[in-house]
This record gives sequence, structure tokens and C-alpha cells, in this order.
Amino acid sequence: MLVYLLENATFTSASLEQIDKKNHLIHLCLLDFQSLPAVSGRLGISDRLVDECLNNRSSKLDSYDGYDFITLNLPMTIAQDYKPKRIGIYFRLDLLVFVSDRIDFINDIVVTSQTEGIKIQSLGKFFHLFFDKITIDDREVLVSIEEEITSLEEEFIVSIKDDLVDYLVTFRKRLLNLKQYYEQLVEISEAIEENENNLIDKKELRYFKILTNRVNRLFTNVLNLRDYGTQVREAYQAQLDINLNKVMKIFTVVTSIFLPLTLIVGWYGMNIMMPEFHWEYGYPFVIVLCVVVVMGTLLYFKKNKWF
Repeated sequence: MLVYLLENATFTSASLEQIDKKNHLIHLCLLDFQSLPAVSGRLGISDRLVDECLNNRSSKLDSYDGYDFITLNLPMTIAQDYKPKRIGIYFRLDLLVFVSDRIDFINDIVVTSQTEGIKIQSLGKFFHLFFDKITIDDREVLVSIEEEITSLEEEFIVSIKDDLVDYLVTFRKRLLNLKQYYEQLVEISEAIEENENNLIDKKELRYFKILTNRVNRLFTNVLNLRDYGTQVREAYQAQLDINLNKVMKIFTVVTSIFLPLTLIVGWYGMNIMMPEFHWEYGYPFVIVLCVVVVMGTLLYFKKNKWF
């Protein structure tokens, strides 16, 4: 657990005991999920919010009387190995609490703001820095997904692979998770802009408008990637159909060649005494007839570009 006091646009280390609504001091608190139940009473977080923070699996913002409560659940594609996967945020005028499975990620924002001389005039400013950092490189993730789909598309053009469908299904699931995540993040960003509890200064709200525009673009990119994935799947299916048609065409040609030969064989295989049986050239005639039929059939197919 880490506690900071925000004073003169600078964070300084503090303790949990210093957090008190009566002294009007502004604090930032970083917790892990295991520590939350023990200190929630001191921070003014109700048991219902604690339970929601620990068990909720969606991203949303709820505005209550005097404070906002946010839950974020990042898809594995976005979180990867360095971003938190689950975050709970409790925000009131004098206190901003982050509950996360990676408090080092949020603490890095504090450290960076100090080392780079970023002035944190209010908790609203730090609130924006958090959302900025958590979404700033998402575009690169989406680009890498697009490159993967493009590679798959090139791969199936070169050779049809049976496992390509499994890859495309996996991509669709990943993109569905991203779609749901950004959909919820857009709603959260728009709700922050409404600023129902006046927790953010009006001058700082413009940063969240920029954030909303960024998330909207990311959401649009995900939708475009889903469409792209659908097009690749349809192209793959079309290529399979074309290959199947080629196979069926070969079988049709072979069948068409041997069908008249089968007729001739069946005709002369009947137990009926035909005049040709006593003809001296009857046997060579049948051989020549079969050869002519085959050659004529092949020439006909070639002329009509069946192969």
C-alpha cells in the first residue's frame, strides 16, 4: 500500500492515518486487492463497493453522492505483462484511491510526474494521466493484430491450411473482447466528461474530451479489424470453394471421358450375337472407336477450356 499527499503540485509520501475529511488534505492511495477490505473503512469505501471491486468483471463508472466509483477490466491483449488487468477507482474531492493487481504501474505515473517535472495541480490531473498512460500505446497493439491478420491472409494465398480457420476464430474472440472493452471505456470517458460530482476542474475536462476521441478511434479501429477478419475468412472460404470446384471439374472430365467407353463396353458385353462378331476387323474397329471417342472428348473439353 502506498499513500501520497498532494501539496503544491507535488506528491510526497504520507501515511494512511493522515487521511481525514476534516483536515481537507488531498491524498492519493494505491492498494492491492488483498489490502482493500482491511482499510476500506478508513478510506470511506462501503462494503458494497469493496465487494463490487473484488468481484466485478466489467468496466463501468457509477456516480454516487459526492464520489465516483470506476471498475476497469483490461483484456489480456491490452494488459499483456505490464499493465494491470483489474482496477478499481474511488474518487472524491480530497481522495483518489486505485485498487489494482499492479500498483507499480500506477506508482510509475507518480514517479514520472516528479522526475519529469509534471505539475499535478489536482487529483483530476493525475486521474487523466492514468487514463492517458493506460491507453497511449493501444494503437500499437491494434496495429500488431492487423499485421497478424495480414500475414494469415498472405499465408492462405500461398497455400490453403486446415488450421487457418482456428486462427481466425481466435482473432474474432480477441477482437470481440476488445470491442466490448472499448465500448465500455467510451461510456466511462463520456461519463467523466459529464462531471456529475464536479470532481474535475472545467479546465481539465478538455483533456478527457481528447481521451474520449482517442478511445472512439480505438473502438473504430477494432470494428475495422473485425470487418477485415471477416473479409479474410470469406476470402479463405471462397478459395476453398474454388479449389473444390477444380477437383470436381477434374472428376467431371474423367467421368465424361469414360462414360461413352462404358457404354461401348456395356453394349458389346451383352450376351447377344451381333453382326460385328463375325467381322474380320470387328475387334480393331472397337479399339479405334474407343480411341476416337477419347480423343474427340479431350479435344472438345480443350476447346471449351475445361482444363
